[in-house]
Amino acid sequence: MFPLPGKSKIEFGPVAANDDRNIDITHLRRESRQGLWSEGLRLVRDIFLIVVVFILFGVFFVQPVVVEGSSMVPELHDGERLLVNKLVYYKIQSISWGHIERGDIVVFWFPNDPDKSYVKRVIGLPGEMVELRNGKVIVNGQELDETYLDKEHNQSLPSMPPVRVLEHHYFVMGDNRDNSSDSRYWGLVPEKYIYGKAFFRYWKPSSIGFLEHGTYDHTVPPPPPANENDFRAGDDR
Repeated sequence: MFPLPGKSKIEFGPVAANDDRNIDITHLRRESRQGLWSEGLRLVRDIFLIVVVFILFGVFFVQPVVVEGSSMVPELHDGERLLVNKLVYYKIQSISWGHIERGDIVVFWFPNDPDKSYVKRVIGLPGEMVELRNGKVIVNGQELDETYLDKEHNQSLPSMPPVRVLEHHYFVMGDNRDNSSDSRYWGLVPEKYIYGKAFFRYWKPSSIGFLEHGTYDHTVPPPPPANENDFRAGDDR
């Protein structure tokens, strides 16, 4: 009989990392600790960047404010929260958000006490003549069609002689003309005191949305040439 060929046996020696450069030896506990640490650092970095962006955004672009009082009823009510666009401070004329226009609701430091902030609507622009006739606002001889007013809050119908708005100043009024401390009583607002234009209400939930910008049916004509008597009533009071 012929002996059956036996199965060849292959002997394996010990395995070492040097046998193959592509073999990595991993210590799971050490790798997990390093992974958690690196992920934690990334999280802290991301949170820091988000905070920095929000701070820069608040300093240069948008600021929240709280309405106090009823001088802007019916558009604004006491306790509402607004977002104020601060781009107007940089006077960017190419976009409406970058400069002040008639009908804008602006927030400013009260000229007679800069520790206080007021919110009012812009009525008269620099160089214009503003007058009140039985509660009607006349700018450069043209009556403003103020659709944002509520008759319930405008029954006193006061009159005021023409006032020339100084350069770099604005004539402002509250929408609640019967209960508003504004340019009719204490004078004009210097441009440098205006720090933002209110554009969005984010509280209360029932009234969230963009604010109504004043629109007017008729174009206001250019102001008449200035004379010395125009500024007598227009000086800051």
